[in-house]
Amino acid sequence: MVNGQRTVIRTRNLVKNLPLGKVVVHALRGVDLDIYAGEIVGIVGPSGSGKSTLLGLIGGLDKPTKGTIEIDGVDISRMSEDRLTEIRNEKIGFIFQFFNLIPTLTALENVALPVQFARKAKFSSDKRAKELLSMLKLEDRMHHRPSELSGGQQQRVAIARALANNPPLLLADEPTGNLDTESGEIVLRTLENVRRETGTTVVIVTHDPDIAKRTDRVLTLVDGRLATETVAQPVTRP
Repeated sequence: MVNGQRTVIRTRNLVKNLPLGKVVVHALRGVDLDIYAGEIVGIVGPSGSGKSTLLGLIGGLDKPTKGTIEIDGVDISRMSEDRLTEIRNEKIGFIFQFFNLIPTLTALENVALPVQFARKAKFSSDKRAKELLSMLKLEDRMHHRPSELSGGQQQRVAIARALANNPPLLLADEPTGNLDTESGEIVLRTLENVRRETGTTVVIVTHDPDIAKRTDRVLTLVDGRLATETVAQPVTRP
């Protein structure tokens, strides 16, 4: 808690080295980061700057070479894979560029899946999925499979799935990168609405400067270091 604001993400001296043959790539070089409850934060930077590596570490998809990562007050830096799986399911929602929906399942079944896998399910899986799909204006698409949905609709289903267990944190990796401009705008407005209605913290990795301008803060990575931090618009927290 800093100045009355709950810290959802905290990293200290975060280092990630990646062996590449006989060469070691220094993907992250000591990143200190604090992100607070209810923020939408954009992470930008040139290709190879460490954006996706940082997002993967925050999401518990990889482990740091050195340093610490806390998610909602829990240090995940050296956790076992079993415990990390629980943390990912309970505290983190992932949104990917290519949706990653299961093609043989309907929208309803895709969204219900994380609740069914939860160690301590907080909701009825079908009821929760219906609530989320309704919130995202997909009531009439619940029983359609991904191939029967537009790209924008698939991404909204993916957002609903990411919210299934009411996590305090959403991590979005280029969430509009595979969409046309109109669909991308719908997805971005959806994320803004989610933050406003639920207080969820949203972190977006993006190459699009127009998306970055819509966030509360923009963090710029260069050569694995946090180079600049810019307040993109007045921060409004629920």
